[in-house]
Amino acid sequence: MGKVVPITGNYAVAYAAKMARVQVVAAYPITPQTSIVEKLAEFIESGELDAVMIRVESEHSALAATFGAALAGARAFTATSSHGLLYMHEWVHWTSRARVPVVMAIVTRTIGTPWNIWPDHGDFMDQRDTGWILGFGMDNQEVFDLTVQAFKISEDPRVYLPVMIGLEGFILGHTTMPVELPDQKELDDWLGPRRQGYVIDGREPLAIGNLAWPEDTEEMFMDIQKAMEEAKQVIKEVDESYGKLTGRKYGGLIQCVGCSNAKYIAIAMGAWAGDLIEAVQKLRDEGYPVGVVRIRFVRPFPIEDLWKIINGVKGVIVFDRAISFGAWGQIYTDLVAGLAQYTRNLPVISNIVAGVGGVNVTHTDFYKLVKNFVDIVEKGEQPPVFTWYHKR
Repeated sequence: MGKVVPITGNYAVAYAAKMARVQVVAAYPITPQTSIVEKLAEFIESGELDAVMIRVESEHSALAATFGAALAGARAFTATSSHGLLYMHEWVHWTSRARVPVVMAIVTRTIGTPWNIWPDHGDFMDQRDTGWILGFGMDNQEVFDLTVQAFKISEDPRVYLPVMIGLEGFILGHTTMPVELPDQKELDDWLGPRRQGYVIDGREPLAIGNLAWPEDTEEMFMDIQKAMEEAKQVIKEVDESYGKLTGRKYGGLIQCVGCSNAKYIAIAMGAWAGDLIEAVQKLRDEGYPVGVVRIRFVRPFPIEDLWKIINGVKGVIVFDRAISFGAWGQIYTDLVAGLAQYTRNLPVISNIVAGVGGVNVTHTDFYKLVKNFVDIVEKGEQPPVFTWYHKR
């Protein structure tokens, strides 16, 4: 067993980056992310981390500097939130298109206007089409573990894609929980030296970002799609080997609670999945055959794993903490589209969007919503396909 320390979710990210021995950190402050890079600056100043901190003038420059450092062969890291993430969006695409291994933490916060510092998943889910691998933690321990794993996933030759790790601002970011840190030497051996497909170090001429024919561009994008598919296996392998190192294994792209004998499945991602699990455990005690699937990686989307669980159930209720305006919640949309490749005879699937703008959703709310869904389906009736559950 490693050392257990009481730290916030933001500090869990900082400790993970330190123990992964990042060499360059480029940072610009934004609430509620700032304490991540503040802590990393403390580590560098005290000599606990041998790295360079680049203080830039904007989030756009933060990712640009991280990208440049990674191109030169450094293990590089940055973090941001909400409008900062939107500001760096050009470089989000550049980094994935260039196939540069980078890790970035996203401490989620509602996008304005109106001005809002509370968390939902809107900023994170905006990144689904950027070519980054997207993982999201439920508690501070998983946030630490995911961040460490992200470096190994990103630097795998089958992948060579950047990784974002999400955690809710304040709910996890500023809440203290016990986190077990692995032994540094064992982690060094597990993570290994940095790997990337190419390095621009001045030793030989190498161009990047030059003009390409449409056919060449499309082939590069096709390769990103292939790498995403490869990443599914890499994520599972990394989770398995990390479990042998630490004793903590999460299940790969998803984690399932009580699914083996479930007739109904509730799906969620992030910290509020813990409240959903608590509600479902109460329902199971009352005889309701419900299981919980927690999405750990939304890109690549884990449709194969979800199908294995959903195949044969009577109903699925999907909780999204973000909305694609004019459509539905993003997890719901991806799920229904993905299931269509397996069957046209889908179970009853309902989408509930809630918690947007930082509205608090408790285990009591989840209990009521899941119970109502199951009761309606058991009566042979059709529940609403889409509901925005709003509390005032």
